[in-house]
Amino acid sequence: MAESSPDAMEAFRLSLADAEVDPLANRTDRALSTIKRGILTDRLRPGQQLVESDIAEVLGMSKTPVREALKTLVGSGLVTFSRFKGAIVRELDADEASAIYDLRLLLEPEAARRAVAIGFDTAPAAAALERAAAAGESGDTAGMSLANREFHRGLYLGCGNPLLVDTLDGLKDQTALISVAGWRSAGGWRAEADEHRGILDAAERGDADAVAAATHAHIAGFVERVMPHLANGTDAAEEGDTATG
Repeated sequence: MAESSPDAMEAFRLSLADAEVDPLANRTDRALSTIKRGILTDRLRPGQQLVESDIAEVLGMSKTPVREALKTLVGSGLVTFSRFKGAIVRELDADEASAIYDLRLLLEPEAARRAVAIGFDTAPAAAALERAAAAGESGDTAGMSLANREFHRGLYLGCGNPLLVDTLDGLKDQTALISVAGWRSAGGWRAEADEHRGILDAAERGDADAVAAATHAHIAGFVERVMPHLANGTDAAEEGDTATG
């Protein structure tokens, strides 16, 4: 039977320690939240094995809810099953990453435009932006990544189309595999924060078209900086600070 590395076991423990899990959540949901957080915060890296028995031991539960959680993560595109390794954190190649970002470029700017046109509460996005900045200043890359995800979701959540929101949520999960794999943009987190601030400023003014344009430029800029490294099979991790796109 495969065994998780000590680093993997520690990743599960850290994810469990700071996960915000509903105390009334069932065991499958608890396992799902913990594993997903580990992936989205770079604690569980692409290609890393996810051994049911070890996860169950850390979480203090049987393997059954862990197995169900892993099946859900397979459906969302964060985990794959290998004949030889079992469940592993999904690894994306350059073509897959390009397709995911292409779809985000088509959908997210329009969703944000609609949310502003409808008139949504910008406070959650603003709060997420502040959390991201604080995490960036303190060097908490995991916290910054999660806060940046919340910022983007805060922009498109009020678009008025639940199916569009669900689709973008799934894409954000998958783009996290790109971000946390260590490919980093040269601009650094402060440049990203400035771009986010520009988007939020336009949203607070109620300028829907400006929000759409700024969101598109923000995502496209990330693609332009990062995709060449993926296509060449190189890692841009040493070229700058983390960026989540």
